Amino acid sequence: MRAIDITQPGGPEVLRMAEVPTPSTGPGEVGIRVSAAGVNRADLLQRQGRYPPPPGASPILGLEVSGHITEVGFGVLEWKPGDAVCALLAGGGYAEYCVAPAGQCLPVPADIAVHDAAALPEACFTAWTNLFDPPLLQPGETFFVQGGSSGVGSLAIEMAHLFGARVAATAGNRVKCDFCEQMGCERAFNYKEEDWVEAALAWTGGRGVDVILDMIGGDYFARHLRLLAPRGRLVHIAYSRGREVTADIALIMHKRLTVTGSTLRARPISEKTALRNSIRQRLWPHLAAGRIRPIVDRFFPLDQAADAHRWMESSAHIGKILLQIG
Repeated sequence: MRAIDITQPGGPEVLRMAEVPTPSTGPGEVGIRVSAAGVNRADLLQRQGRYPPPPGASPILGLEVSGHITEVGFGVLEWKPGDAVCALLAGGGYAEYCVAPAGQCLPVPADIAVHDAAALPEACFTAWTNLFDPPLLQPGETFFVQGGSSGVGSLAIEMAHLFGARVAATAGNRVKCDFCEQMGCERAFNYKEEDWVEAALAWTGGRGVDVILDMIGGDYFARHLRLLAPRGRLVHIAYSRGREVTADIALIMHKRLTVTGSTLRARPISEKTALRNSIRQRLWPHLAAGRIRPIVDRFFPLDQAADAHRWMESSAHIGKILLQIG
């Protein structure tokens, strides 16, 4: 099969098309003919040699796909060949075929194109596990997301709005801010042109925000502590501005704040399956009803994976970048 190979750690130019063996489907797994694969920041880090795959995972890039099941492994009863699915992977998505644990697959809703469904798994699993399972964000609370026009950010806005939260976000220009407001934000702040802490405090009438979803880290940490309301929750899912921070412990104690976060890729399959089951029961009906939609910025052919990485690095995209494969 064709797949994207990394010749050596480096820039987008190290991504090359290669012929590699088609992976074998093991017990508890399904084989998938890939229609599309999502491009994520984690892929850029892996390409740079900064985010190796967990033990046993495919070294091929790609943490989410959509497509059709070609075969099912021993013990798999919930899927059959021909089923249209989207799947969360620990690796292997930038290829014509991949294998996925059966418990990390979800059916493609009838009114969503199979190619578009590749935009769902990573963002759905990430937002769901950090905000709703267990429930960290409650109806009526205020929710603030950094990078609201990103793949995870845009879906988190849709989900939070759907489940009754008041939502605000940051984005890098007016077009992206307008997009966030169309997704369900009451306010979106251009972080390049305004003091988003003061603006968000004003939005809450000075009380502060109940829950912040952060992908930035670094020097944003202290600002988030200031922005949080009493008993507020700061949730980290990435740290593009740095993983080491300085905290005012007294402020955390005085406000009774919760600082948390999570990663997803290296979790046991059993945990991801339990999370998939919760998503399928509580979130998937809203996708089937059209209340939440995947937001696709653009597709790149598989042999233009390097251009897809360059586009992501430019931060010009709104929503998900996908590779169209089959």
